[in-house]
Amino acid sequence: MNAELNHVELVAFHLTGDRSGGHLTDVAELDMRPALFAGYGDLTGLRYDYPLVLADNSDGEGAVRTLSSIVDDVLNGIAPQGIEGEFARKQLLSLEHRIRSAVAGGAQGTLAKLWQQAGDRMLAGADDTVGEDLQNVLAQAEAALVADGEVIDCDGATPGKVLRHLWQTGQRRKNQSLRHRLDKLILGLEGILGADFAKSETGRSAAQLKGALRGSYEAAFDFDALSNILPRTASDASLPEDRRLRLHATLKVLQTQRFVPASELLRESNAEAPYDFVFQGCAAAKAAFEERLPELVALAKALSVAELEMENRFKPARHEHYFEAFDQTSLRPDDLAQFPSYLVLLPDGDADGVVIERARAAELLSSGLPVKVLVQTDDLLGEDGVTPGQIAMRGNNLHIANMAVGINSAYVLQTTTAGIFRLRNRIMKGLDYAGPALFSIFSGDAGANGSRAPYLTAAAAAESRGFPAFTFDPGAGPDWASRFSVASNPQAETDWPEHELTYELEHHERVEEKLNFTFVDFVAADGRYAKHLTGVGNGSSDKGLMPVGEYLRRKAEGRRDNVPYVLMIDGDNVLRKIVVGEPVIRAAERCVENWHALQELGGVHNSHAARLLETERQRWDEEKQRELDELRAQAAAAASAAPAPAAVAAVEAVAGAVEAEAPEAPAPDPDVAWIETPRCTTCNECTELNNQLFAYNDNQQAYILDIDGGSFKDMVEAAETCQVSIIHPGKPRNPKEANLSDLVKRAAPFI
Repeated sequence: MNAELNHVELVAFHLTGDRSGGHLTDVAELDMRPALFAGYGDLTGLRYDYPLVLADNSDGEGAVRTLSSIVDDVLNGIAPQGIEGEFARKQLLSLEHRIRSAVAGGAQGTLAKLWQQAGDRMLAGADDTVGEDLQNVLAQAEAALVADGEVIDCDGATPGKVLRHLWQTGQRRKNQSLRHRLDKLILGLEGILGADFAKSETGRSAAQLKGALRGSYEAAFDFDALSNILPRTASDASLPEDRRLRLHATLKVLQTQRFVPASELLRESNAEAPYDFVFQGCAAAKAAFEERLPELVALAKALSVAELEMENRFKPARHEHYFEAFDQTSLRPDDLAQFPSYLVLLPDGDADGVVIERARAAELLSSGLPVKVLVQTDDLLGEDGVTPGQIAMRGNNLHIANMAVGINSAYVLQTTTAGIFRLRNRIMKGLDYAGPALFSIFSGDAGANGSRAPYLTAAAAAESRGFPAFTFDPGAGPDWASRFSVASNPQAETDWPEHELTYELEHHERVEEKLNFTFVDFVAADGRYAKHLTGVGNGSSDKGLMPVGEYLRRKAEGRRDNVPYVLMIDGDNVLRKIVVGEPVIRAAERCVENWHALQELGGVHNSHAARLLETERQRWDEEKQRELDELRAQAAAAASAAPAPAAVAAVEAVAGAVEAEAPEAPAPDPDVAWIETPRCTTCNECTELNNQLFAYNDNQQAYILDIDGGSFKDMVEAAETCQVSIIHPGKPRNPKEANLSDLVKRAAPFI
């Protein structure tokens, strides 16, 4: 086909969506996916964050673990280093793969159950030559397996399961603390009242003494005689009546509360069931809080009164008036923080009720109540054609976290299920935060994503800036630099992440190409938007075609006569150039504008800082220029009394001294490992590889913590996995390390 005609048709399609020329390919049935996802067709063959194990009776980071990390712990415990442990490593990695495949196929259960099932299948398929050895390895592994809990895959249920589990972990810790405090106070008050009762006439009565000594010795005593011979106590040694009534009233409140489970120590078998604090709607959570508020006020008051009484510091003249006026306005944040928070789980959807609940979430977060709200998004785009000429972004879901940041007193975290494990510490921090918290999480479990796994959809949303991650922590400090962070995003300093793609042409020529992963790639992978895409026919000219990353970087004049394309792979694993329509480009531009706003809040490419820096640079340049002019004038005046050559030399010497740049810092020694710390993007790759070798500074940027904390292999692998190539391994420190020659070759590109 004529190259000019081909280009005209592509331009027409890009601007209007018209493919009537007959030479453009309809991609609707091709099951397209981004070229950078070529190596991720079957995730069960990879060791990555999923499946997750929601560990029982664990706290902190250990509350949620990856299957791979648990298998690694077992291997470290039972498999010797070197060839001796190779059989065990091979078998347990095979067991891990079986569990991962089973969970991806829908299997459910605890880790212990799935571990046992996978082991049984391995034994059933083993031949006689390895059967006994395999059985021994599996038995050792099962004995070394200390973690257990529900195993979950990445799907639409993941955000709710992870949030609920981490919330329950925090509540269990909080409940234990409050329960211990209650038990201590209850026992103390009962002791005071019991001692007072024992001094009373009733306490010394024959009936009371007989009741206190039940059993086989009861008939051996004359309780009437015993009661008569006990000494009487003066009436002023007993508790004042007002204090006795206050102690009884306080004790009753402590014993009948329903905010934490009944005491095992005190054997409160007749206690009412504790309140439930998990809700599926904001209105229900708010109503429950308001209904329970009088009880909460009474309990907070009782706790304070009981502690004063226990320490004998309650002074009626000072305290009675204060506690009589004690109401909900008297509650301080630390008073509320000791009680369970309210967890609200809001699913995705377009129904009126879902939309209303999201509006209520804003009101609830603004109230300052101790609520933790999960707003889940399953489908980021929605159906095409809702808004003429635009990609249908589901704005309510996308912007609710931005809105919550504006409240300024709510903890806000936004991420996807692809990043939920790596951000578990920040999630736990939000759940422990004394005020309200919002967790906006994209699951990737909806939309026309072909055969792609939800994990990949979620990862694509984060990579493409379609659903960027950020954290706003009001308690982290007084300014935005302390509170707001976008550091958990891939290559957070760039508009779009850049990756290398290697592929073969028809005649097996190897091609390496750097590609940006943009919001266009995310949209192009969604089958609902196929009408905005067209394939370039075989043999067509590449004239005027421009990679979409470069196209988005250019201004309007730089785009003229060019048509943007993305590289995609079809269901047959054939690499194709796919031209995209103008509506998709406009959506990507809106997306990157939102990303720029988040970058600024996070201190990346901050326009105010850049403007101030430029102003200061200009001021510095002008000041130095004035100094230079003055020095030259002085030198010229001095030259009139000096020989001409000397005068010229003087002027040149003065000018050279002023204009000389500061000496450059010495270049790093290539033999010594080092990290370009200021360029670190906090991707966690190196610190998760070896946290004895690598650590983060106060700016959450990596540095070498202890050069002897790991091997040269660790250093090389960290350099290879670093997203921005800032780790330089240097030369090996241990000449006896295994496979050293190969490691040195791998390290060479990073020296």
